[in-house]
Amino acid sequence: GVWRQTRALLFKNCLIKCRTKKSSVQEVLFPLFFLFWLILMSMMHPHRRYDEVANTDLGPLDTSQLVNFVIGFTPPTPVAREIMKKVAFDNFEDGIITEEYLSEEELQEASALKTSKFVGVVFKDSMSYQLRFHDSIAMSSIYMESR
Repeated sequence: GVWRQTRALLFKNCLIKCRTKKSSVQEVLFPLFFLFWLILMSMMHPHRRYDEVANTDLGPLDTSQLVNFVIGFTPPTPVAREIMKKVAFDNFEDGIITEEYLSEEELQEASALKTSKFVGVVFKDSMSYQLRFHDSIAMSSIYMESR
């Protein structure tokens, strides 16, 4: 029954491998070649480790640069509004101008029309966000350890 069929299939596959030696050797050598290539590439671009930076007092914040500073954010959820309220009023005496946008497209249009003191914040969820600066996206580098 099953044992005879399995043995016949195994014998058939061995015959095929013996008759097609070139392709059988390629099946073994190509993965080894690519593994060697990956190891070589990882050695050419080693992982960079950066030393810790000691805690230092940066001094008081120069709020004169924050005059007419605009922060646009999307989507206008209650959590996002609360976060932006804390950013605008709890941290700075004069407050920063915050603007709500319904979509990322509106935020991008506003970024193109506003002055250079405009930063967009796109909330992905209640715990993550992306900053948008004039046609560029700045993401946190916490998760980027190497190239």
